[in-house]
Amino acid sequence: MRYDTQYQMTLAIKSRLLAFLLPAVVASGTGLSACGTPPATRSGGMLQVIAGENFWGSIAAQLGGAHGSVMSIVTNPNTDPHEYESSSADARAFATADYVILNGAGYDDWGQKLLSANPSQSRKVFTVADLLNKKAGDNPHFWYNPDWVDRVADQITADYQVLDAADAGYFRQQREAFRTALEPYHDAIAHIRSAFSAVPVGSTESIFVYMAQALGVNLISPPGFMQAISEGNDPPAQTVARFQDQVSHHQIKVLVYNTQTRTAITDNLEQLAGRNGIPVVGISETVQPTTASFQDWQTKQLNSLQAALSRQ
Repeated sequence: MRYDTQYQMTLAIKSRLLAFLLPAVVASGTGLSACGTPPATRSGGMLQVIAGENFWGSIAAQLGGAHGSVMSIVTNPNTDPHEYESSSADARAFATADYVILNGAGYDDWGQKLLSANPSQSRKVFTVADLLNKKAGDNPHFWYNPDWVDRVADQITADYQVLDAADAGYFRQQREAFRTALEPYHDAIAHIRSAFSAVPVGSTESIFVYMAQALGVNLISPPGFMQAISEGNDPPAQTVARFQDQVSHHQIKVLVYNTQTRTAITDNLEQLAGRNGIPVVGISETVQPTTASFQDWQTKQLNSLQAALSRQ
């Protein structure tokens, strides 16, 4: 009888102990499940965003505001983004990102390699070239097309709203604020288009092709020359001779050059333009200075171009 009583008491103690521990075990299991399979959307907080280049990074930061922490990989004005080599620090940043923005079309293949080396089901990747139906071999300087800038901003906003649904309204407000911030940029483009439509200009690199189309100016530089310089190759001799002839005979009113892809050939063209009294306007591949916003950088370059065109 004494052993039966002890046995019953032991069972009672075990039952109470199990009742106490079970909720904690269940909660612990729930927590482990959440860590192993991250939720599809956040419930507020700070999105960790990585942009391959600072022109997209600037836009992403303005659209993310207080709910987005944005890091741009390529920022050095002395670096040609086409030739950038990633580091272990870049790999770590990609591995922990919630959202990655790449240009695509062969422009930042190093980024695709980092994504492949650090797979993550919880990370969302936006490749601008995919949005625009562009591929490797196409002109990759998409940020020089004002219409595409707006499309990219819309897509980033939509992605933010999916990743952080609780702050969807906030991201909508940020998009409207960025729309307002872009007005001087769009106004500068419209003014040049109105005042200098069809004016012949030259460019040492294909970086200016999309903007030339938006401005309505007539870009007459040999396409083969611009493409070769963009790809880091020597342009065909006949295109060099043709370009030099355009400058020497004042067939262009302004020469635009990429400050981040200078070569002996492009420097020679710049000097030739100077000797012939043709204004030279430098534009860059990445945001300069690095502390500037996308729109301030672009507007400053457009104002310089407008001033140069006005001198003709």
